[in-house]
Amino acid sequence: MSAVRKLLVKLGGTLLDEESSRTRLARELAALAARSDVRLVVVHGGGKQMTRFLSERGIESRFIGGLRVTTPEVIDAVLKVFAGSVNHQLVASLVAAGAGAVGLTGIDACLTEAEHWNEELGAVGRPVRANGALLDLLTGSGYLPVVACVAGDRQGNIYNVNADQMAAACAAAFGAAELIFLTDVAGVLNGEGKPCASLSRAASQRLIDDGVATGGMRAKLDAAHRALDSGVPRIVIAAGAEDRVAARLLQGESIGTALVQ
Repeated sequence: MSAVRKLLVKLGGTLLDEESSRTRLARELAALAARSDVRLVVVHGGGKQMTRFLSERGIESRFIGGLRVTTPEVIDAVLKVFAGSVNHQLVASLVAAGAGAVGLTGIDACLTEAEHWNEELGAVGRPVRANGALLDLLTGSGYLPVVACVAGDRQGNIYNVNADQMAAACAAAFGAAELIFLTDVAGVLNGEGKPCASLSRAASQRLIDDGVATGGMRAKLDAAHRALDSGVPRIVIAAGAEDRVAARLLQGESIGTALVQ
């Protein structure tokens, strides 16, 4: 009997914005979750949907260091969009594909605890620990946890959390063998604009220090470094548009950029 392999897949919100993309990914992930040798957890963002939701209500989106300034109006939208429409649309697509998907946030049973980042950002949190036991309980019983990037603390506060950081915290607590970031780019690009097949932690840090990896890619690399430092042995950043990307990665195919210990 094959050993069980734990995987955490983080989906960028852009991949979930169109029904066709969401349906395709749901089928692929449901097929992966159905395997007896895989335990799968999904974490998702939804920044594009959030910006559109706020804009429709006349609320400007402001960012500091790539993080969304989260006022009381915005935290209300975070619950409506991340924990609400985006999460439930993805869960519904996974259920339609045959998976026992369960929608969660970091607030549920302190799945992801966060601490307040700073006053300037408002209700933005930095993940400090996650509840791997809950993820083990659900996946071990045949369920597929689908976690929205909302966290809490034991005082009842609610925080908007960067989805890449949330994925790293959950992957470490879950004991994932691999953390897969599915995004809208082919991988981490080098200074010549070409995808890197693999990177060491030091080499990826140089891309940040040299100003090559910026914005969303820097956020992913920062989260990847945190995951590596927390014991996750392998991180992959790959295009979610690739056909059967997660299954092919599981088979050992080289897609996107791999970061290893």
